[in-house]
Amino acid sequence: MAKKKETQPTEDENFNFIVRIVNSDIDGQKKTVVGLQSIKGVGKRVAQIVAKKADVDPSVKIGSLSDEKVKEIEALVKSYVEYAPTWAINRQNDYESGADMHLFGNDLDIIQKDDINRMKMIRCYRGIRHEGHHKVRGQRTRSNGRHGLTMGVQRKSN
Repeated sequence: MAKKKETQPTEDENFNFIVRIVNSDIDGQKKTVVGLQSIKGVGKRVAQIVAKKADVDPSVKIGSLSDEKVKEIEALVKSYVEYAPTWAINRQNDYESGADMHLFGNDLDIIQKDDINRMKMIRCYRGIRHEGHHKVRGQRTRSNGRHGLTMGVQRKSN
């Protein structure tokens, strides 16, 4: 049998195996853009914009960045709504405040649940579909998304 090569982590003493940005733990072994995507609310496009704005090479591992650079990236992620176009924000024209926001992490989950509960309370079509655990966005339901027993042709039992 051939002996496997053991991959050694970076010899740098300052390498962080876990980087914390916006209450999310990021694996330090991941590249910067991929690591930023592990924050809920940050996709590929947002991660690329933030890395470019921070003047960081997207292919460098996020654990090898200095603490100052990580703090700069965190500040850029938090202030993303200020320099991003309106169409690239995940919460445009908020229902309660009317402001444009970009939500991350737990805030995104909480606001989404509040929106669904509001739709259920006012008994709009989408709220009723959410209550019944049906498809909400106009998908077909005749042949897909079934719950419970199987449907179709039954074979004869011998």
